Amino acid sequence: MASATSATTTDNAPRLRAAVIGTGAISEEHLRYLSTSPGVELAGVCDLSPSLANYAVMRFKSGRAFTNTADMLASAKPDVVHVLTPPHTHVPLATQCLDAGAHVIVEKPVAPSNKEFHDLWSHARSRNKWLIEDHNYRFNEPILQIGQMLDEGRLGEVREVEVRMALDVMQDGSRYTDENIPHPSHKMPAGIIHEFITHLCYLTLRFMPSWDRVAAAWSKKGDHPLFKYDDLDALLIGPKAHARIRFSTYTAPDAFTVTVRGTKGWAETDLFQPHVRTNVSRPVGKQLNPLANQFLGGCGLVRASVVGFRNKVLQKTPYEGLATFLDRTYAALRRNEQPPVGFDDMDRASKLVDALLSDENQV
Repeated sequence: MASATSATTTDNAPRLRAAVIGTGAISEEHLRYLSTSPGVELAGVCDLSPSLANYAVMRFKSGRAFTNTADMLASAKPDVVHVLTPPHTHVPLATQCLDAGAHVIVEKPVAPSNKEFHDLWSHARSRNKWLIEDHNYRFNEPILQIGQMLDEGRLGEVREVEVRMALDVMQDGSRYTDENIPHPSHKMPAGIIHEFITHLCYLTLRFMPSWDRVAAAWSKKGDHPLFKYDDLDALLIGPKAHARIRFSTYTAPDAFTVTVRGTKGWAETDLFQPHVRTNVSRPVGKQLNPLANQFLGGCGLVRASVVGFRNKVLQKTPYEGLATFLDRTYAALRRNEQPPVGFDDMDRASKLVDALLSDENQV
């Protein structure tokens, strides 16, 4: 097999050999990218199930299927490993891959606690390797668009942020309600909400980077025996802004909304139904400004409905930001530069998760 330095991309940077551990639902998104990226050679897929590993190899035309991580690392010799396994396995698997000389891209949460993240980060740097947590929703087009509006000053200074997810994980047939094969997230401190909380935290911190106080209300409103919590309502108080983080299993329809309100205007999106709705100053005068925003907002929603229909037909998922995240990550790794998700991003998100779970911040 060719080594990472024996072939280059169109930008003359070396191609990297990549491998994947875990063939769960999210692996399809990673494997689709890895199998089509000109800067990557997909060298192998590892899973405890031989049939799942072999199926992934056949479907995405990767190098080889493995059922043992050590065998994969020794044989495929990947430059980068994607750790896509249940959260409680992230630290030992990432450590094993780092020790084998590979950079590690790991699904959230990178580690069970901020301390364990710090330990793993220090280990990665001692091996001169990068540890990168998947913050894919930060790179979805609507989030990038709102970020650009902030950078251009169109929203003014941020004063309020709300990140809300409504997800019917309690429905019959859900992978989270199977008592015969309990989902691994039920073992985590926040139960199934822990499966999603990192996403909510890093999106909040994208627009409100710091906080002074946290108040979190964790609730169980249902009676399903597997669920520790099924609702979260949290408030962050910052130096100049407030933020709200919501997770609900009982409100409909499913939604993943992000709202940013500033001193000059506001913007919001639903990442499950991509659009960006804004209310900002327009060059039409103060009296006509509301009408201009209504008109432009209506046109934007019509366009968004067309895009949404096209996405359904093409089976395009809300993970559209993952390709952008991986593009930027692999470009940085090929050039030995800082990846787009760095220590500060992961550290702040991990600290916020810890703060939300801390007994002293419970209400």
